[in-house]
Amino acid sequence: MPGQAIKGATALCGLGMTELGRVFGRSASDLACQAVLSALDDAGLAKGELDGLLINSGISRGLDLRLAASLGLQRVNLLTQMNAWGSSAGQMVQYAALAVHHGLARHVACVFADTPLREGGRAGDAYAGRRPQMRGMASLYPVYGFGGPIPFYAMLAQRHMDRYGTTQEQLGAIAIQTRDWATRNPLAERREPLTRDSYAASPWVVEPFHVLDCCLVTNGAVCVIVTTAERARELRQPPAYLWGMGQAHQFEGGGASIDPAEQTPGTASAHTAFAMAGCAPADVTAAQLYDCYTYTVLKTLEDYGFCKLGEGGPFVESGALEPGGALPTNTGGGELSAYYMWGMTPISEAILQVRRQGGERQVARNDLVAVSGNGGMFNHHSTLLVSPHSS
Repeated sequence: MPGQAIKGATALCGLGMTELGRVFGRSASDLACQAVLSALDDAGLAKGELDGLLINSGISRGLDLRLAASLGLQRVNLLTQMNAWGSSAGQMVQYAALAVHHGLARHVACVFADTPLREGGRAGDAYAGRRPQMRGMASLYPVYGFGGPIPFYAMLAQRHMDRYGTTQEQLGAIAIQTRDWATRNPLAERREPLTRDSYAASPWVVEPFHVLDCCLVTNGAVCVIVTTAERARELRQPPAYLWGMGQAHQFEGGGASIDPAEQTPGTASAHTAFAMAGCAPADVTAAQLYDCYTYTVLKTLEDYGFCKLGEGGPFVESGALEPGGALPTNTGGGELSAYYMWGMTPISEAILQVRRQGGERQVARNDLVAVSGNGGMFNHHSTLLVSPHSS
């Protein structure tokens, strides 16, 4: 199959994470430097061995190419800045893997850092005032209440409910099962148990989304380092081998109408990754799925083939995502309950699970972990398949 030559040829070898949550008084650049240096230490690499740097600045736009100089890197072979929103982290890992596999670099750091929270401010205000000004017909969106991504995702969730009978309780099951994992994660921001009643009692944001259907807002930074499998085996940590990867992007226009309730780029992205890995959804033993909203998880489960289209609701209601379930998902608490580092949230948890460093939340079977990233209004998608085994 096309792409199988790269299966297991590259690996994630270093993970660096700063303090996450309501972290104030530090710039995104400062946090990013700490995350990169921590990832180097985690891997057992000297700073001079780092010859690639891929940068993803969050909504605060606090990072740029000057990060290389801030780190004291005198010369690198690979350096660029990327932004495809929540799919960026997965894409950075993919480009880094291709670079080390083909000899463009030896060790590539992929770093995300963001500081949207302000001391004394509300989490809900973090993204306010950061949206581009809309002109022409597009200016009608805020007039009708479509300010930011939440109403758009809520509308898609409602369409799925109307079409397939998905219920509010099924969306709530995702939030509850994700929180169950977070209670086992000492790094999670929300560790108090969540019940069906407390979920239902939480304030509405935009129906059918309660506050607890929406992700956290977090300050912090995460870095992962990618190298070849051969080099990774000589380093400090157990390698997290990359078996498969894919990405896909989709937009309205050209006279064609795309219904994201039926088709998102996640389907094509996952297909590419599974073909490269030579495996199928049934081979996946755990999943770390981008969960900016509960509905995003439900739709990704369908897109990846873990359940059929329209059957995401009953699948999550069955308890499949919870500890001991058929498909342990977002085992660190995800973006809903742990921390929101865009696509680095699922990647960081996948690495910990593959290394068997999950502590109380460690899954029994970690042979193949699926990782998703989602950006825009289901416009951008990235997929990684990660394993502790090289083949």
